[in-house]
Amino acid sequence: MNEFKFHLAFPIENIPDTKKFYVDGLGCTVGRETFNSLILNLYGHQLVAHVADRPLPPQQGIYPRHFGIVFPTLADWQGLLDRAQSQQLNFHQSAKHRFVGAITEHRTFFLADPFANLLEFKYYSHEEAIFGARDFTQIGDLTG
Repeated sequence: MNEFKFHLAFPIENIPDTKKFYVDGLGCTVGRETFNSLILNLYGHQLVAHVADRPLPPQQGIYPRHFGIVFPTLADWQGLLDRAQSQQLNFHQSAKHRFVGAITEHRTFFLADPFANLLEFKYYSHEEAIFGARDFTQIGDLTG
């Protein structure tokens, strides 16, 4: 097993709403579960949802905190977009096509889970833009 897996822990308010959004909505599979924690498989990466003592205040925009997936193909990205729409998930920002014609061209959309955690899902037209294209200094939107 030489493939690395990403791990992210994040706050939730309860397990049932977490399962409804992440399992029923996004299609995650469930790993281990306790009364206050839930391990989820999101495209092979480990998310761990922990019930927090108090809810976090919602952010005013997409910055500074969000997480998500960069898809390897446009079809994969479109598949999740279609699923999110059919499951009537809460879109924080609808699908956008950013920086058209630039090396950093990508498609993106943001979802908000029931606890105001923001998730971004991207597909880059040019794979080298994921970590490269260092001469381009614009990252994301000017405002969140």
